[in-house]
Amino acid sequence: MTQPPSQPPHPTSSGRRDAGALAAGSLVGGVLAYVFFVLVIRALGAAPAAPVAVLWAWWGFAGAALTFPVQHWITRTAASAGGEAAVRGGLPRVVLAVGVVSVAAGGLAWVARDRLFGPDGGAFAVLVLGVAMGSGLLGLLRGVLSGRRRFGAVASSIVAENGVRCVVAAVLMFSGIDTPLYYGLALLAGYVVAALWPGAVSLRGAGTAVATRSLGFVSGAAVGQSFAQAALTGGPVLLAAIGGAPSEVTALFAGLALFRAPYTLALGVVSALTGRLTHLVEQRRWTSLARLRRALLVITLLTAALGAVFGAWVGPATMELVFGDGVRLAAGETALIAAGTVVGMANLVLTLGLLARDRAGAMAACWAVAIPAGALTHVVLEGEALTTTCWTFVVVEVVALILLLLLEARSDHSRRSRAQDFVGGKEDRRAERQVTSGHDPDLGCGQTEQDPFHG
Repeated sequence: MTQPPSQPPHPTSSGRRDAGALAAGSLVGGVLAYVFFVLVIRALGAAPAAPVAVLWAWWGFAGAALTFPVQHWITRTAASAGGEAAVRGGLPRVVLAVGVVSVAAGGLAWVARDRLFGPDGGAFAVLVLGVAMGSGLLGLLRGVLSGRRRFGAVASSIVAENGVRCVVAAVLMFSGIDTPLYYGLALLAGYVVAALWPGAVSLRGAGTAVATRSLGFVSGAAVGQSFAQAALTGGPVLLAAIGGAPSEVTALFAGLALFRAPYTLALGVVSALTGRLTHLVEQRRWTSLARLRRALLVITLLTAALGAVFGAWVGPATMELVFGDGVRLAAGETALIAAGTVVGMANLVLTLGLLARDRAGAMAACWAVAIPAGALTHVVLEGEALTTTCWTFVVVEVVALILLLLLEARSDHSRRSRAQDFVGGKEDRRAERQVTSGHDPDLGCGQTEQDPFHG
């Protein structure tokens, strides 16, 4: 007879250590990711590195479209009454979906191989398929480890993935090898870290084995995150597709990579944040959620403005300092990238909130509107292809921010109305009075509203 999974422990110093480990692992892993690409550019030069830059952009895209949804579906299911038995029941459908997406991505890359990757386009198209399958594998690894609350191992996997890539790239560079394809293979080598945790692919029988709607959650989150990542990292691909110079493609990727560092850090700690947001939603703490939403909007507006100034001031020189001479964007272009990335950070937080509310499909619909808005901007604007691509990025992120904020607010209003209709509003009014007086009925007397995010 199987036993349901144990309930997660209450917030403790152990929980704070877990969050700290995830943040540290994401920081080190993010730095190593940039070190890898710096090694690639230093070894090959800006123009020859363009095929690796496009493959690297696809790596980030596949991480959002495949690793992210698979990881969060497994984590959420494993923590429910269904347990890992339910994960095991739904996993074959998820694996099949990942396989279909991988083959489709490889096929599309093969069709556009010459424009995207140049002379070695055929081999790079195979690497596109491998990156997609590896991203799904990492989703399985990190999802199972997170479901078992082994956050230290999750952090280690993030570091090890990019650490392997840096080691391979460094060996290639110091060996005098200047063939882009080998550096593409170095990127693929990062997925071998899954072998360090073989127990993660051996799912336990704990739980009721009542499967959740695996494909519904994964597909909704995958589509939404695919659109989000297309906006965040797809600029170099778009620029290459419309005929941008290889040096411009590399410079745009380098600029996006440089200013995306905080976003990369945040991706590593989302497991803990998702749990806290889910707690607030399930406890019907509408006031707390509304305050978080307002605070997020204010912080985003202020930080985006400061980021634009900072990006224009130090961005071009920093790019050359980090990536080498000739790899730089104009001040206006770095300002746009910095501001747009800040808005992208806010959109990530809103995405987590909507997943906690089980609104993955509606979240994807918001991005389905924002992407065409950016495409329209690209058509309407006139000027250099590089500058127009930067403006397209900003427009997509801003439109998505507005739509996601409205969706979240509307979702909470609808849930709140239904709850008040069901219980006559008494419970919510009591909670509002206690929150106003500095007490929260869901956490206990004397605890503050920030407590769910501690630990």
